[in-house]
Amino acid sequence: MQLSAVIAEAGGTPQTLDVTADVSLGPDPAGGFRLTGIKLTLRGEVEGLDDAAFQQAAQNAKETCPVSKALTGVEITLDASLES
Repeated sequence: MQLSAVIAEAGGTPQTLDVTADVSLGPDPAGGFRLTGIKLTLRGEVEGLDDAAFQQAAQNAKETCPVSKALTGVEITLDASLES
């Protein structure tokens, strides 16, 4: 939802947004397991934005998403690609 809002604010109209999140787990020194990383993969078709604007919107959404903010102790990477 954050990504759609950021794209709209940038003047784009999402046609399709396909996002996957691959989550890695590892041992927690305090016991049990913990999240060790999240890789976001985004493929989108967006009217009204070029690739640079799409990349900026995706990065902005990643940084301002409430879920990303809640997971600040976990490295989150982003692979975004605008498709035509």
